Amino acid sequence: MPQAVLPSKKIVIYVDSGEKCNINTILEKRCELRSKRLIVADYVLSKNVACERKTKEDFLQSIVDGRLFRQLADLKQRYPSPFLIIEGPSPLENNRNIHPNAIRGAIASIAIEFAVPIIWTQSQHETAEMLYAIAKREQLQIKHAIAIRCKKKAKSMNQVQEFLVAGLPKVSGTIAKRMLKYFNTPEKVFTSESSELMKIPGVGKKLAKQIRDILTKKYEKSILED
Repeated sequence: MPQAVLPSKKIVIYVDSGEKCNINTILEKRCELRSKRLIVADYVLSKNVACERKTKEDFLQSIVDGRLFRQLADLKQRYPSPFLIIEGPSPLENNRNIHPNAIRGAIASIAIEFAVPIIWTQSQHETAEMLYAIAKREQLQIKHAIAIRCKKKAKSMNQVQEFLVAGLPKVSGTIAKRMLKYFNTPEKVFTSESSELMKIPGVGKKLAKQIRDILTKKYEKSILED
Protein backbone atom coordinates (compact mmCIF):
# COMPACT_ATOMS: atom_id res chain seq x y z
CA MET A 1 0.00 0.00 0.00
CA PRO A 2 1.59 3.35 -1.05
CA GLN A 3 2.49 5.76 1.72
CA ALA A 4 0.95 9.22 1.84
CA VAL A 5 3.16 12.06 0.62
CA LEU A 6 4.24 14.05 3.64
CA PRO A 7 4.60 17.83 3.39
CA SER A 8 8.18 18.99 2.93
CA LYS A 9 8.86 21.56 5.63
CA LYS A 10 11.88 22.71 3.63
CA ILE A 11 9.64 24.23 0.98
CA VAL A 12 7.45 27.23 1.84
CA ILE A 13 4.94 28.88 -0.47
CA TYR A 14 3.02 32.04 0.35
CA VAL A 15 -0.51 32.34 -1.04
CA ASP A 16 -2.65 35.46 -1.05
CA SER A 17 -5.39 35.07 1.55
CA GLY A 18 -7.98 36.05 -1.05
CA GLU A 19 -7.05 33.12 -3.29
CA LYS A 20 -9.60 30.42 -2.45
CA CYS A 21 -9.33 27.29 -4.62
CA ASN A 22 -8.41 23.60 -4.61
CA ILE A 23 -4.82 24.50 -5.51
CA ASN A 24 -4.23 25.37 -1.87
CA THR A 25 -5.54 22.01 -0.68
CA ILE A 26 -3.18 20.23 -3.06
CA LEU A 27 -0.16 22.36 -2.06
CA GLU A 28 -0.79 21.83 1.65
CA LYS A 29 -0.08 18.13 1.11
CA ARG A 30 3.26 18.89 -0.58
CA CYS A 31 4.77 21.82 1.31
CA GLU A 32 4.24 24.42 4.01
CA LEU A 33 1.61 26.79 2.67
CA ARG A 34 1.32 30.16 4.41
CA SER A 35 -1.74 32.32 3.77
CA LYS A 36 -1.08 36.05 3.91
CA ARG A 37 -2.54 39.19 2.36
CA LEU A 38 -0.07 39.86 -0.45
CA ILE A 39 0.37 43.32 -1.95
CA VAL A 40 1.04 41.76 -5.34
CA ALA A 41 0.95 38.19 -6.73
CA ASP A 42 -1.23 35.22 -5.91
CA TYR A 43 1.71 32.97 -4.98
CA VAL A 44 5.27 33.77 -3.84
CA LEU A 45 7.71 30.92 -4.45
CA SER A 46 11.03 32.53 -3.46
CA LYS A 47 12.59 35.93 -2.86
CA ASN A 48 12.86 36.30 -6.67
CA VAL A 49 9.86 34.42 -8.07
CA ALA A 50 6.16 35.23 -7.76
CA CYS A 51 3.13 34.15 -9.76
CA GLU A 52 -0.08 35.82 -10.93
CA ARG A 53 -2.72 33.16 -11.68
CA LYS A 54 -5.61 33.74 -14.06
CA THR A 55 -8.42 31.47 -15.10
CA LYS A 56 -9.59 31.93 -18.68
CA GLU A 57 -12.49 34.19 -17.67
CA ASP A 58 -10.43 36.26 -15.24
CA PHE A 59 -7.72 36.67 -17.87
CA LEU A 60 -10.22 38.00 -20.43
CA GLN A 61 -11.90 40.34 -17.95
CA SER A 62 -8.55 41.68 -16.75
CA ILE A 63 -7.66 42.58 -20.36
CA VAL A 64 -10.96 44.43 -20.81
CA ASP A 65 -10.66 46.48 -17.60
CA GLY A 66 -6.90 47.01 -17.88
CA ARG A 67 -6.23 45.34 -14.53
CA LEU A 68 -3.88 42.71 -15.94
CA PHE A 69 -1.17 45.09 -17.11
CA ARG A 70 -1.24 47.06 -13.86
CA GLN A 71 -0.86 43.83 -11.89
CA LEU A 72 2.06 42.65 -14.02
CA ALA A 73 3.76 46.06 -13.82
CA ASP A 74 3.53 45.99 -10.01
CA LEU A 75 4.75 42.39 -9.96
CA LYS A 76 7.82 43.23 -12.03
CA GLN A 77 8.66 46.14 -9.74
CA ARG A 78 8.91 43.83 -6.74
CA TYR A 79 10.16 40.48 -8.08
CA PRO A 80 13.02 39.90 -10.56
CA SER A 81 11.39 36.80 -12.07
CA PRO A 82 7.59 36.98 -12.08
CA PHE A 83 5.44 34.76 -14.27
CA LEU A 84 1.80 34.43 -15.28
CA ILE A 85 -0.21 31.22 -15.19
CA ILE A 86 -3.25 31.04 -17.46
CA GLU A 87 -5.37 28.11 -16.39
CA GLY A 88 -8.01 26.27 -18.38
CA PRO A 89 -9.12 26.29 -22.04
CA SER A 90 -7.55 28.68 -24.53
CA PRO A 91 -8.84 32.25 -24.04
CA LEU A 92 -8.94 32.55 -27.84
CA GLU A 93 -12.09 30.43 -27.66
CA ASN A 94 -14.60 32.63 -25.90
CA ASN A 95 -18.14 33.96 -26.25
CA ARG A 96 -17.42 37.44 -24.88
CA ASN A 97 -17.23 39.17 -28.25
CA ILE A 98 -13.50 39.80 -27.79
CA HIS A 99 -11.68 39.50 -31.11
CA PRO A 100 -8.94 36.83 -31.08
CA ASN A 101 -6.46 39.38 -32.45
CA ALA A 102 -7.01 41.57 -29.38
CA ILE A 103 -6.25 38.58 -27.15
CA ARG A 104 -3.19 37.66 -29.22
CA GLY A 105 -2.03 41.26 -28.94
CA ALA A 106 -2.37 41.18 -25.15
CA ILE A 107 -0.47 37.88 -24.93
CA ALA A 108 2.28 39.26 -27.18
CA SER A 109 2.50 42.40 -25.02
CA ILE A 110 2.85 40.31 -21.85
CA ALA A 111 5.60 38.14 -23.33
CA ILE A 112 7.50 40.81 -25.27
CA GLU A 113 6.78 44.27 -23.84
CA PHE A 114 6.54 43.18 -20.21
CA ALA A 115 8.94 40.21 -20.63
CA VAL A 116 6.78 38.11 -18.29
CA PRO A 117 6.76 34.36 -19.09
CA ILE A 118 3.36 32.73 -19.53
CA ILE A 119 2.75 29.17 -18.34
CA TRP A 120 -0.39 27.44 -19.59
CA THR A 121 -2.09 24.81 -17.41
CA GLN A 122 -5.26 22.81 -17.97
CA SER A 123 -6.48 22.38 -14.39
CA GLN A 124 -6.01 23.47 -10.79
CA HIS A 125 -4.12 20.23 -10.12
CA GLU A 126 -1.68 20.99 -12.93
CA THR A 127 -1.26 24.55 -11.64
CA ALA A 128 -0.49 23.27 -8.13
CA GLU A 129 2.11 20.82 -9.46
CA MET A 130 3.76 23.57 -11.50
CA LEU A 131 3.89 25.95 -8.53
CA TYR A 132 5.39 23.24 -6.33
CA ALA A 133 7.99 22.28 -8.95
CA ILE A 134 9.13 25.90 -9.34
CA ALA A 135 9.24 26.49 -5.57
CA LYS A 136 11.25 23.30 -5.11
CA ARG A 137 13.71 24.34 -7.81
CA GLU A 138 14.07 27.83 -6.36
CA GLN A 139 14.41 26.89 -2.71
CA LEU A 140 16.22 23.54 -2.79
CA GLN A 141 18.26 23.56 -6.01
CA ILE A 142 19.10 27.25 -6.55
CA LYS A 143 19.01 28.00 -2.79
CA HIS A 144 16.87 31.14 -3.06
CA ALA A 145 15.21 31.92 0.25
CA ILE A 146 11.51 32.63 0.54
CA ALA A 147 10.64 36.29 1.11
CA ILE A 148 7.80 38.72 0.44
CA ARG A 149 8.84 41.97 -1.16
CA CYS A 150 6.75 44.87 0.10
CA LYS A 151 8.67 47.80 -1.34
CA LYS A 152 8.53 48.77 -4.99
CA LYS A 153 11.70 49.28 -6.94
CA ALA A 154 12.20 52.89 -7.91
CA LYS A 155 10.51 53.61 -11.25
CA SER A 156 12.45 55.21 -14.07
CA MET A 157 11.04 58.42 -15.56
CA ASN A 158 10.08 56.46 -18.68
CA GLN A 159 8.08 53.98 -16.60
CA VAL A 160 6.29 56.75 -14.74
CA GLN A 161 5.37 58.45 -18.04
CA GLU A 162 4.20 55.17 -19.59
CA PHE A 163 2.06 54.43 -16.52
CA LEU A 164 0.57 57.93 -16.66
CA VAL A 165 -0.43 57.68 -20.34
CA ALA A 166 -1.63 54.07 -19.97
CA GLY A 167 -4.18 55.40 -17.47
CA LEU A 168 -6.20 56.78 -20.38
CA PRO A 169 -9.26 54.66 -21.33
CA LYS A 170 -8.40 51.55 -23.38
CA VAL A 171 -4.76 52.62 -23.80
CA SER A 172 -2.49 49.61 -23.32
CA GLY A 173 1.16 49.77 -22.32
CA THR A 174 2.13 49.23 -25.94
CA ILE A 175 -0.03 52.09 -27.24
CA ALA A 176 1.21 54.34 -24.42
CA LYS A 177 4.80 53.75 -25.56
CA ARG A 178 3.85 54.50 -29.17
CA MET A 179 2.22 57.75 -28.08
CA LEU A 180 5.25 58.84 -26.09
CA LYS A 181 7.64 58.00 -28.92
CA TYR A 182 5.52 60.07 -31.30
CA PHE A 183 4.67 63.04 -29.06
CA ASN A 184 7.82 62.91 -26.86
CA THR A 185 6.04 64.04 -23.66
CA PRO A 186 2.82 63.13 -21.80
CA GLU A 187 1.82 66.78 -21.95
CA LYS A 188 1.71 66.70 -25.75
CA VAL A 189 -0.28 63.45 -25.64
CA PHE A 190 -2.89 65.07 -23.41
CA THR A 191 -3.13 68.28 -25.44
CA SER A 192 -3.19 66.74 -28.94
CA GLU A 193 -6.32 66.80 -31.07
CA SER A 194 -8.10 63.66 -32.22
CA SER A 195 -6.61 63.94 -35.72
CA GLU A 196 -3.09 63.77 -34.24
CA LEU A 197 -3.93 60.92 -31.89
CA MET A 198 -5.26 58.88 -34.82
CA LYS A 199 -1.77 58.88 -36.36
CA ILE A 200 -0.72 56.42 -33.64
CA PRO A 201 -1.06 52.75 -34.73
CA GLY A 202 -3.87 51.20 -32.71
CA VAL A 203 -5.70 54.49 -32.10
CA GLY A 204 -8.78 54.78 -34.27
CA LYS A 205 -11.42 57.48 -34.49
CA LYS A 206 -13.51 56.01 -31.65
CA LEU A 207 -10.60 55.69 -29.21
CA ALA A 208 -9.26 59.14 -30.09
CA LYS A 209 -12.69 60.62 -29.31
CA GLN A 210 -12.86 58.76 -25.99
CA ILE A 211 -9.44 60.09 -25.01
CA ARG A 212 -10.37 63.66 -25.90
CA ASP A 213 -13.72 63.36 -24.08
CA ILE A 214 -12.10 62.18 -20.84
CA LEU A 215 -9.50 64.95 -21.02
CA THR A 216 -11.85 67.81 -21.85
CA LYS A 217 -15.09 66.97 -20.04
CA LYS A 218 -15.71 69.22 -17.06
CA TYR A 219 -15.35 67.51 -13.69
CA GLU A 220 -18.73 67.21 -11.99
CA LYS A 221 -18.46 67.41 -8.24
CA SER A 222 -20.58 64.88 -6.37
CA ILE A 223 -23.35 66.25 -4.15
CA LEU A 224 -22.00 63.93 -1.44
CA GLU A 225 -18.66 65.75 -1.36
CA ASP A 226 -17.95 68.71 0.89
